[in-house]
Amino acid sequence: MLHFSIPKITMIFAVILASIFYSLPNMLPRDIVKQLPSWWQPMNLGLDLRGGSYLLLEVDTSAIEKEQLADLEEVTRSSLREAKIGYRTIRAADQGVYLTINNASDLDAARAAIAPNTVGMTMDVQAEDRVHILIPERLQRERQIAAVSQSLEIVRRRIDEFGTTEPSIQRQGADRIIVELPGVENPERVKTLLGQTAKMNFHMLEPNASGSDPRNLPAGTMLLQGAGDLAGQTFVVRRRVEVSGERLVDSQPSFQDGLPIVNFRFDTAGGRRFGQVTSANVGNQLAIVLDNKVISAPRLESAIVGGSGMIRGGFTVEKAQDLALLLRAGALPAPLVVLEERSVGPGLGADSIAAGATAAFVGGGLVIVFMIIAYHTFGLFAVFGQIFHMLTLFAFLSLVGGTLTLPGIAGVILSLGIAVDANVLIYERMREEFRSGRTLLNSLTSGFQNAFATIFDSNLTTFIAAAILYFLGTGPVRGFAVTLAVGIATSMFSAVMITRMQVWMWYRTGKRTTLPV
Repeated sequence: MLHFSIPKITMIFAVILASIFYSLPNMLPRDIVKQLPSWWQPMNLGLDLRGGSYLLLEVDTSAIEKEQLADLEEVTRSSLREAKIGYRTIRAADQGVYLTINNASDLDAARAAIAPNTVGMTMDVQAEDRVHILIPERLQRERQIAAVSQSLEIVRRRIDEFGTTEPSIQRQGADRIIVELPGVENPERVKTLLGQTAKMNFHMLEPNASGSDPRNLPAGTMLLQGAGDLAGQTFVVRRRVEVSGERLVDSQPSFQDGLPIVNFRFDTAGGRRFGQVTSANVGNQLAIVLDNKVISAPRLESAIVGGSGMIRGGFTVEKAQDLALLLRAGALPAPLVVLEERSVGPGLGADSIAAGATAAFVGGGLVIVFMIIAYHTFGLFAVFGQIFHMLTLFAFLSLVGGTLTLPGIAGVILSLGIAVDANVLIYERMREEFRSGRTLLNSLTSGFQNAFATIFDSNLTTFIAAAILYFLGTGPVRGFAVTLAVGIATSMFSAVMITRMQVWMWYRTGKRTTLPV
């Protein structure tokens, strides 16, 4: 029976009013929208509609291999030093490290000392005093895969910290990352932030060591260039990392004596280690190394306990903010190379919106004309239902902070066709029932009841297809899938509830005996 209770009518009108309310910001001028509260904002526009920047990044896997070899070389050296085994050379080459010890009798002891730190690697004895420690291809590949995944997460953190609205960050292939930044017309600062590895560690400077020739350096040291206020200077830095930047848990820009600085804070273990290092090296210089450049080299006047400190490096305000952001987000495991960069101007985005709106209006207009000609009064009911269907769709996207893209507009138009198709099924069923001799009320009731199963099945299969597109697709495909899936849900509500309520009100407001379709 066509019957609507007061609670059901109240619920339908509440949904309609809420849809109008939450979709309203999409129709207001931008200067008014900026004054609205954060919970009442229009839906976000994607890169193709709003304009912005597109970056294709590649993880430098060769740097990962070099770092892996450098780590193996340092581990081998420290293991032999702890075991007090003398060696002549340790050289990284051929996907591994060549080790030559002083006494052939120490070969087995050397292998035993190295083994705990080289699990999964192979050690080939090439002579009675020489060993080749080889990194298997499997371990290299695993580290590369982990590095790409870690890079993807760190890029996402840096972009989120930067404050870009609705960025799209996704993986492409084995070692590439696509970054889309709607509304960012000048990507230079973003490129700078993403291009820095931001690997910061704390080393000690070698006391009383100077020079610029790497061949004359003391054992266990390296020659690094300065940056910022220290640009042009060279420093002899001990290779040993006293405290790793991975122990940082927070960093914030600040000021001291009117100059920008960066305050940092370690976790518990890092703070304890930092206190031990500074206590043991009072009077010596601490080197703060960022991406293999010394950005600060303060002399330790006293122990620094409490797990916090500051970095002074002649920063500008913007550079202090960027450094704090990079340290908070974490260091990249390998450098990122910009392979492709594109900028979409807001004018092109506006043209895309205009083209999409024109397509929607033309398609919607043709649907309206067809429905009115084919179904007369009931066609108008279907049109009103589709208007509320669109309002509900835009309200949902606005409420959840969804992003509308050009393919998303295609999904909206497709959902409009699906919604109209549901009305056509219902009306044709009514027409068949009425022509077979049933009463008007029975025909109306049968039209909604018997067509519902067909509508539900067809919409369910389309919804499953949209879900598959969302979970397996990327970028524009996901935008299409989201609007299509939400449009299916709202079209069901408009066809089954709103149109049905209009038909019920039409039937109850007069003595109806003829089906107007």
